[in-house]
Amino acid sequence: MDLTEATYRLASQLPERERFGLWSQLTRASSSIPANIAGDHGRQGRREFANFVSIARGSLAELETFVRLAERLGYARPEGTATLKGLASEVGRLTTRLHQSLRSSS
Repeated sequence: MDLTEATYRLASQLPERERFGLWSQLTRASSSIPANIAGDHGRQGRREFANFVSIARGSLAELETFVRLAERLGYARPEGTATLKGLASEVGRLTTRLHQSLRSSS
């Protein structure tokens, strides 16, 4: 959730013309990460949950790409996205370990 919050803060700084472009992509990808993990945990078996964690990892990769794009377009400065990137790295490590754990025990 911290990563999603940081992403919404970054997105709010984008130009208005990006409201339906990069803003939408950033917020969709970031909110998909916790939604896929929380929404399906407990309702499915381990194999299905591993699949949703995998989807969350894909959304994380999309988010990291959109953050880099925002920097390349000059909408965000690398020093301004450092916290977000750090959170993304942490979420990446956690979801990778979770996914590996789910796959190895199924």
